[in-house]
Amino acid sequence: MSSIAASAAVPPAFINSSVVDAPEVPARPDGLRSLPGGGQPGDGGLDDALRLGRKMRLRLLAAIRALLADPSIAGLKDAPKLAAVVLYAKSRAPQGREDDNQSSIWGAELGRWLGVKESTVHHKVLPPMRGSDALHTQVVTDAKGHPTGLDCLVMPLWTARKSGGAAHPLALSKVELATLLRLIEALFGPGWSPKDKEPTPPGLLAGRTGKGAATDRLGLLLMVLNTRASGWLQLCGGSVKKREGRGAATLARLLGCSPSGARKVLARLAEAGVVSRGRKATATRMNGRGRVMLLPIARAYGRVMAPVEGVQGSETVFSERPDGAFRDLVPGEGAGALGTSGIGGAEETGKAADQERPDGAELHTGHASGVTPVVPLQLSGGFSGEGRGGEGRRPERACMREDQAVGSDVAAAEPASPVAELGPLRGEKPGKSAVDEQGGQRAAGTQAGGWPKAVAGGKTRQQGRVDLPEDLGLRVALGPVAWLWAGLNRWQQDQVVAVANAELERLKDLLMQPEGAPRLLADRLTDRLEETGGEARVSSPFGWITRRGLVQRPACSDVRCDDGIRLDTGGDCASCGNVIHIRRARRVRIAADIDRELPGIGEAERRQVLEERLREYAAAEAEDFVARREQARAAQARRDEARTAARERGERERQEAAAAEAVRQALACADCGQRRSAGLCEACGLRRRTEAAIGEAGLVAATWAADLDDAADVAAVAAHVRATLEADIEAALEQFLELMEPGELEADPVAAASVLAFNALQVVQQALPEYRSSALGRLGRTPEAEAEARRAYRTEQNRRWFRANPNGADAVAAATTAADTARQRTAEYLLTARLEQLRERVAERTETAAPAPWSARLTELAARALDGEMAGVVIA
Repeated sequence: MSSIAASAAVPPAFINSSVVDAPEVPARPDGLRSLPGGGQPGDGGLDDALRLGRKMRLRLLAAIRALLADPSIAGLKDAPKLAAVVLYAKSRAPQGREDDNQSSIWGAELGRWLGVKESTVHHKVLPPMRGSDALHTQVVTDAKGHPTGLDCLVMPLWTARKSGGAAHPLALSKVELATLLRLIEALFGPGWSPKDKEPTPPGLLAGRTGKGAATDRLGLLLMVLNTRASGWLQLCGGSVKKREGRGAATLARLLGCSPSGARKVLARLAEAGVVSRGRKATATRMNGRGRVMLLPIARAYGRVMAPVEGVQGSETVFSERPDGAFRDLVPGEGAGALGTSGIGGAEETGKAADQERPDGAELHTGHASGVTPVVPLQLSGGFSGEGRGGEGRRPERACMREDQAVGSDVAAAEPASPVAELGPLRGEKPGKSAVDEQGGQRAAGTQAGGWPKAVAGGKTRQQGRVDLPEDLGLRVALGPVAWLWAGLNRWQQDQVVAVANAELERLKDLLMQPEGAPRLLADRLTDRLEETGGEARVSSPFGWITRRGLVQRPACSDVRCDDGIRLDTGGDCASCGNVIHIRRARRVRIAADIDRELPGIGEAERRQVLEERLREYAAAEAEDFVARREQARAAQARRDEARTAARERGERERQEAAAAEAVRQALACADCGQRRSAGLCEACGLRRRTEAAIGEAGLVAATWAADLDDAADVAAVAAHVRATLEADIEAALEQFLELMEPGELEADPVAAASVLAFNALQVVQQALPEYRSSALGRLGRTPEAEAEARRAYRTEQNRRWFRANPNGADAVAAATTAADTARQRTAEYLLTARLEQLRERVAERTETAAPAPWSARLTELAARALDGEMAGVVIA
């Protein structure tokens, strides 16, 4: 919307307000003042402003995205963008008042929301917003003319509610706007202490002011709206720069800035204590995938998370072990024995925790000279890399056997996987691999690809594929068990794929966003592995994956429950909480009954009586459950019988309908007598439709060309229309016959009659819209239509945004459009009403018409040709 059009469309009070914020605005008369301290949001209470439901979070996220993507706001800096968000949240929902969609504030207060000074608001925030037509403002004065505030109208909101309606993302309801305002108050609200009211504490970033404060606040708001109940920010996909990381790339896409700038914002938020960065733990203790946690969200939902190291600088990286340290060397001994320096030496162990693996380093660990080889002695070379097949390439995972070392008493760190406690270090006496001993799933002699593999007993089996399936959803879902997958044979892998696909389809039916099913299944496998103790603790990979890892474990009757967690929301299952509450209440009630009935009983006897009564109650509940199950089975059997009966009844009805249809198809045409025409042949059906269309055209023309109370006048107009259409039909038929070859129509008389009837129908149907358009044009010039147009014209001129200049170009254009619309609407109404009146009169004349005498009817029937069957009967 251009500036001129927007100025003409908004209320006149918001036009020409370029000096709105020039005067100094005094303190508000309601006694509100800044609150220096207060409680922090995210305390985990049920009324916490950061505890947003999934639907509410997505609704607010869509609204903020639509607001920031508006052309009038998208090109502004972060401070004006944040000001638009604040004013949008403080705007009033439509209630039929003149101040709908407006918000009241003053410059100093808006600066406290943005974390900037009042002068910055007047010079760098409000002017750009007015220049891009994103904001219209008006000074509010008291009775003496002193300015007391500022009324603001966010134009994208006003445009959305006027043109887009309730379906527009910006058209939030009153409750949704209040929720958004409460959320931003909790994040960066300045805080107030009103008189005789509960104080509003300052937000999490209320103390963050100055340069970059608006960017930090806007970034925190966008990250909160993109964060689920778990507290982990949903990171973007694709390739990102290693220096900035995926968290900074995600924030850069949210803010529309560069990844380097987003990295600085993320570092400031981490320093403020609202963001924590880390890396996901891996079994090999190498650097895992980076993650970003919104700590207030996690605290608000009461998540018990593993400790995550907050990153306050761009160089610090969360890791569980020194990335550059050798995996199976003791710092005190191995490092000195090898004589290594730098990150591999014992003296550099502290620094190695913050270093990445050098780009040119090999994936395998460096080997000391003179170490007893772990590989069998019959290998040719005895060097690292033997046993990989004839290709000599790297294994699928660089740490395939590196994480099976036993940590000693002086080890620098605990092994990441429990299998590390079962095998020897290099240089010690080798034995059987701990993984090979677990069910024979990791037997020696594995070949790359799907070649037969020798196992114990001299048997062979088809080795499975090392890589995960090509399907992206399955790769994401089975990613946590990739090590177990590599040890399955082909048949087992096919079964796992089938079970995983079935579970993914079931999860897609439960979730509102089906694309999140693979990630949810991967999280389930990760949790199951943590319960087991790691992949190396799994003795039977196939059975574990299909019967434990991929299986949902509902803790209550809710189909969306999995170990007490809701699959669709990620929050705690309310049904499980109800079950626990009921059991606790039952125990308390029984204990109270015992105290009332046996007041002098001892503690041991009281405990025994309590346990006995609980067992009795459990037995009675089990009997009731069995009875209810039997009732459910009986009800299911009745439903099955009813379903079978309904199926049989439906089959009978279909057979009866088919028989009736066969009888109907055998009927002759009621008009021409053609056999097997289902009561009406195609040509006669087209003729009837043509006749009805001609009658409709005559009625449409009579609505404006005839006196509706004069039947003769109406009949004359209808006759004139019929004659005109019949002449058009004859002309069209002559043109059609000229295009036909001689004798082509005589070859198939039935088809020829249908074609001619169809052409006649097409002529009438093409003429009918012209008659209707002509009738609307004539009825639009009736006194009723003109009066309605004048009323609409005056009403549009009296709109409050046109009152200042009702005869201006914009006002006249809008009033003319409204008058034309009203005239057209009135003409359509008159046409509909007059057609209904004419149809009723035609129906009355048809009902009261006397039946034709038998002599005339027999003459008409005698002129009809007889079909073959009737002719044979007559001759006989």
